[in-house]
Amino acid sequence: MPSIDTLADRLSSYLGPDQVDLVRRAYFYAEQAHDGQRRRSGEAYVTHPLAVASILADMHMDHQSLMAAMLHDVIEDTGIAKEALVTQFGETVAELVDGVSKLTQMNFETKAEAQAENFQKMAMAMARDIRVILVKLADRLHNMRTLEVLSGEKRRRIAKETLEIYAPIANRLGMHSMRVEFEDLGFKAMHPMRAERIRAAVRRARGNRKEIVGRIEESLTHCLEHEGMQGDVTGREKHLYSIYRKMRGKRKAFNEIMDVYAFRIIVDKVDTCYRVLGAVHNLYKPLPGRFKDYIAIPKANGYQSLHTTLFGMHGVPIEIQIRTHEMEEMANNGIAAHWLYKSNEEAPKASHARARQWVKGVLEMQQRAGNSLEFIESVKIDLFPDEVYVFTPKGRIMELPKGSTAVDFAYAVHTDVGNTCIACRIDRRLAPLSEPLQSGETVEIVSAPGARPNPAWLNFVVTGKARTHIRHALKLQRRSESVNLGERLLNKALAGFDSHLERIPGDRLQAALVEYRLDSPEDLLEDIGLGNRMAYVVARRLLSSDGEQAHGSEGPLAIRGTEGLVLSYAKCCTPIPGDPIVGHLSAGKGMVVHLESCRNIEDVRNNPEKCIQLSWAKDVTGEFNVELRVELEHQRGLIALLASSVNAADGNIEKISMDERDGRISVVQLVVSVHDRVHLARVIKKLRALKGVVRITRVRA
Repeated sequence: MPSIDTLADRLSSYLGPDQVDLVRRAYFYAEQAHDGQRRRSGEAYVTHPLAVASILADMHMDHQSLMAAMLHDVIEDTGIAKEALVTQFGETVAELVDGVSKLTQMNFETKAEAQAENFQKMAMAMARDIRVILVKLADRLHNMRTLEVLSGEKRRRIAKETLEIYAPIANRLGMHSMRVEFEDLGFKAMHPMRAERIRAAVRRARGNRKEIVGRIEESLTHCLEHEGMQGDVTGREKHLYSIYRKMRGKRKAFNEIMDVYAFRIIVDKVDTCYRVLGAVHNLYKPLPGRFKDYIAIPKANGYQSLHTTLFGMHGVPIEIQIRTHEMEEMANNGIAAHWLYKSNEEAPKASHARARQWVKGVLEMQQRAGNSLEFIESVKIDLFPDEVYVFTPKGRIMELPKGSTAVDFAYAVHTDVGNTCIACRIDRRLAPLSEPLQSGETVEIVSAPGARPNPAWLNFVVTGKARTHIRHALKLQRRSESVNLGERLLNKALAGFDSHLERIPGDRLQAALVEYRLDSPEDLLEDIGLGNRMAYVVARRLLSSDGEQAHGSEGPLAIRGTEGLVLSYAKCCTPIPGDPIVGHLSAGKGMVVHLESCRNIEDVRNNPEKCIQLSWAKDVTGEFNVELRVELEHQRGLIALLASSVNAADGNIEKISMDERDGRISVVQLVVSVHDRVHLARVIKKLRALKGVVRITRVRA
């Protein structure tokens, strides 16, 4: 274990004497605070903060981060208040420590919820100072290195959380070395036997490959010398977890993965990268479609490099990465590579700006998410490592996770663009919103001012931002529609008692809200609209002292067809305008419209708390689906005949299926969308006119 003196010696190579003294002071303060505390392994507790600071020292982090690393468990484990740290070490260090501290005071229903809340708190702290996440990652790395003292179940839980959240965050911040170590340690804890098998196989394969690796390295070095270019050529080892993931994900055998030889060429400047690329393409033939230029278009985490795959000697595939020394440093340590806080005058580096942008996005998701578990699900989605690069019509590059659609793109441009999006053009052709985008495509969004997000988008969007904003918009839309419907239902119930919501005294309404444990009249109306409370019961409660028996003076509630998410039409009996209907109030779903004769609501039809009389408004709008059963003589081009007849009557076929009853008669099931009963009669009339039609019936429950 490193001692504070050896750490101080290392720090003096890049920090000033005063800053090193401050780090020492933080160490002694932590040593005193944790006095008597031991880790599971039996060592003094202070060895953990010291090891965390040592990890950050390897990244050349600033003195405040190192002080926060020394003190990161003080608030949580020793009862020392944040204010005491402010007095001793200043506001900045205390804020960092507070950001890294976990939420231990709160009791949660489940472990998952506790983890989600911890992460939510960390996201808030990250937004204030991004160093919080670097201290947190170093803390997690040391815990992962010393996992073996814990029980099997705890080991697996911590390893799972590391693989799902901390390794992807390290990747998102461009910290390759830390990500690789997280993944290998997590893999070893989750699947010890698999990790050992793969490690042994890699050791064997390394021995067999030694000669070929040496020869390829030699030919690449000779090639660079011949062209008069300086560069370090090194063989690249695949790490265990990436081998395991490829074996599982791509269904490849171990030998197939190990047959690829990987090398890295490090050069002095960007110009040389492209010259080296030309030289190696001249030496071995490149594989078409396998070249990627991450220097011109860096990855979302700031990673830059040229990637190419070549056919080497004896036809072995060779993967080559070409980059500068600065890019190599950036690839390994990411955002920590050039630490901003060393000098405030320095312009923010691109990697830092990207990281800030990501944290800002995380914070936005956190504000929109319904709860901590929904938030963490969105963040996990957002930590996808693979990107596609697409262009806006003005030529701006947008980075999106692999599999993103035009809706993800629209939300990445701006929330309002996403919310009002109705169609898209990909490379100038109209395309479905659900089509996955490919790198290099130009995407244009068509939006309309009154448009609203479609719940079906949740089935195909992949970015956390899009998912969170769609859910948020749908919640708001659903609430306003629920309140609206709830008000109509309550007024309908009150009308039965010769009253109206506006005539209810304020104190009586307030008393009902207190009884129902609700905050506002809108909450009560929303509950009624969603079917969680019955309008009839609420009406009686509001009129409790002077309400007489219902007179039924008010007619049925009119349905306009524009009620939205809180009103649905039963699939069992498919009612359409003109049909006699009733409404069934279903908790959480709002109102479901059924035919009066529907068998599914026979038991509750006469219960005023469950069912309500409805009628169709004169100005009802929209299209309604109806199922028809058509029996007709079998003939060629049957489907085309039916489709053209429905089309001639301005109907639209939503679904069609056919089963042959015997050799002569075919039975066709049609789902047709119509405006009302008159329109349906027109469609049936057209179908009856077809030659060979025996019978047409409307299918009802």
